[in-house]
Amino acid sequence: MDENQHKSNLKEGFLVKRGHLVHNWKARWFVLTTNTLLYYKYDGGKRDSSQRGTILLTECKITCPFLEFDNRPLVFKLQTKCSAEHFLEACSREERDEWVEDIRAAVEKLSPADLSTSSQPKTTGLGSLQLHDVSLNQVVGSMYDVHSGIKLSSHTEQTNTHRNCFTGSAVVDWLMFSELALTRVEGLTLASAILEEGFLRPMGVRSVEAQRSRGLNDQFLDDSTALYGFVEQLKNRGSVKAGASPAISELSGKVVKRGYLLKQGHKRKNWKVRLFVLRSEPGFLHYYDPSKDDISPAGGFSLRGCLVSALEDNGVPSGVKGKVQGNLLKVITQSDAHYYIQAPSRQEKMDWIEAIKAHS
Repeated sequence: MDENQHKSNLKEGFLVKRGHLVHNWKARWFVLTTNTLLYYKYDGGKRDSSQRGTILLTECKITCPFLEFDNRPLVFKLQTKCSAEHFLEACSREERDEWVEDIRAAVEKLSPADLSTSSQPKTTGLGSLQLHDVSLNQVVGSMYDVHSGIKLSSHTEQTNTHRNCFTGSAVVDWLMFSELALTRVEGLTLASAILEEGFLRPMGVRSVEAQRSRGLNDQFLDDSTALYGFVEQLKNRGSVKAGASPAISELSGKVVKRGYLLKQGHKRKNWKVRLFVLRSEPGFLHYYDPSKDDISPAGGFSLRGCLVSALEDNGVPSGVKGKVQGNLLKVITQSDAHYYIQAPSRQEKMDWIEAIKAHS
């Protein structure tokens, strides 16, 4: 990439893209220019410029949030002038909203003067609510607790019996009883965020229909006839009645930092894009496979006693395989497991090192 082209780039970073022919999800490196959104495949830890696609931004329509994919609440949709649809997922609400804002600004500059961008859907719903200080993982962990969590029961709806579930009104009742919400409106907002993030699933006719057909703010029903349950990934970690599992406690901390990074595999030594999530109290670093639509981490480790350091970009450090872009860091856990991680930029590398050190 020449210097002039680099200067025309408005934003760069990882997003997860849904394939056109095969509807799988793959992490790609996106580059926003004044009139296009380019995307590249990462091969061996380096951007492969020959594997790229182009999304033309002239008269492009943006839908954010786009909520038709289960367990993928951070997707936004781009529809080009020729009606081609592109579904992109960010690593956080903040990242999603930043991408949408920058893309929308580029589209507006390309639009004729008589085209009003006010007709484009704006970012609405929970993405604009001030829930940043709420640790949804911690709330869900408390809901799941055998002693003080929400009570599970069986409910018969028409001819179907749903086991290990609870009503929408019971969720709001529990949030208020636990002093996580002061009013039913606050409880409904928090419950809606928990549903949006994929921790709960609708189990009855009313709740399923609400999630399918209603707007974001109206998907969760504060109603005694709407049934919900924990997603399978939570239930598979251990019986609720047997007590909260260790995995739940790992995921109970407040999310401090999250983002897409490249991780070298332990066995095959290949590089894969992973969504990293750093939590505090307890301090854990988990990583997720962005191609999968569940909330179970692919791996992770406690930050207690970890050693983290930057690796020199000159040459290939010992233990690192393949052609890498640079911006490497290494984490050694208390059990002597070695993790090699590659950040998209030097600044992100330093930010991650600082965050890991602060919680190790």
